[in-house]
Amino acid sequence: MSKIESQLEELGLDKKELRFYMAVLQCGSAPVTVIAERAGVSRTNGYALLAKLETRGLVSQLAQDNGVMHVIAEDPSVMISQWERNRALLDDVVPQLKSMFNASELKPRIHFYEGVDGILKALQGTLECHNGPLLGILSMSELNEAPGSAAMAAIIAERVRRGITLRVLRSQSRDIDTTWPSSAEEMRELRYAPASVDLGMTMYIHDDKVTYLSSKRESYGLVIESQELAALNRAMFEGLWAISTTTQARQA
Repeated sequence: MSKIESQLEELGLDKKELRFYMAVLQCGSAPVTVIAERAGVSRTNGYALLAKLETRGLVSQLAQDNGVMHVIAEDPSVMISQWERNRALLDDVVPQLKSMFNASELKPRIHFYEGVDGILKALQGTLECHNGPLLGILSMSELNEAPGSAAMAAIIAERVRRGITLRVLRSQSRDIDTTWPSSAEEMRELRYAPASVDLGMTMYIHDDKVTYLSSKRESYGLVIESQELAALNRAMFEGLWAISTTTQARQA
């Protein structure tokens, strides 16, 4: 299968639809029976595939002078127009569906992700913070191991791009040099917890979610959607924040 055929398959054409559509493009203009034979499908299947591709707007039929109907391809840019219409519909319907999803009685929901990829997936979920700021307790050495400094840099850049402010608590005894200080440019405010409080694991709080990220040794990400748990952890964060040491913000 060629690259363009693989890409069309990813866009939703099944193998028979793909073969029929490619046959139309290759023939330019031909009766259904000719297209079906070239595509390696039966005449009956040819008409069924024609109907599906007509619905997608990819092909149409044109009567010839002798009255025979020929199948022709439409401008492929119709796929972009369809995607734009679908995107507009999704932009409208997804917030409504999320509202219904969040109101479900099935809460709390627990999502467990294994491995370094799982840690990264859970971390990426914190970028869906809708009611900021994002609150974080960060264990620096563990994050630099998993998901790693490069992945963390990408997460930070995307958080800033989305305009999400981060308030973060860390244990100074576990810190690494001056990595991720308070920064106006990176929309981050850092405080150091009292020396008696050892923050050895990473946790984020946003909306109704609490995200836990383990060390590379245990290697998991855990996301719990619960109003009560989020409220409890947020209250504990604010209490610890109030007794923690402020640091000077680096200006952009």
